[in-house]
Amino acid sequence: MKANIIWQEGVSFLGQVGSGHSVLMDGSPEAGGKNLGPRPMEMILLGLGGCTSFDVVYILRKGRQEITGCQVEMDAQRATEDPKVFTHIHLHFIITGKNLDSRLVERAIRLSAEKYCSASMMLRATVNITHDYEIIAG
Repeated sequence: MKANIIWQEGVSFLGQVGSGHSVLMDGSPEAGGKNLGPRPMEMILLGLGGCTSFDVVYILRKGRQEITGCQVEMDAQRATEDPKVFTHIHLHFIITGKNLDSRLVERAIRLSAEKYCSASMMLRATVNITHDYEIIAG
């Protein structure tokens, strides 16, 4: 896996990844940015959410669950002093589908958190990560 970061101006950086996609990251106005894109730490949070969502959807589909939607609301706290690392991240999964088995939903989330999600594995070494979920019929 390869990535490239190119400074644009001020505190704005263009991130390019090997799959051909790009994302603009920028700092807050207080830090000299123009608020043109997510902050780098927000990108880490999005990476965690995307990684675990991918796993959960894949596991539920493989388990023949009729999943129609997956949303993860994340709430992260950071240290107040530099380095301002994440100290706690809570993930709230909202799983939508027909006749979903709550035991299988819980299992999919647990498997992602404990076995499959690479982002979770890296972050949990230093961050307290918690999960919960709700199921919406539909």
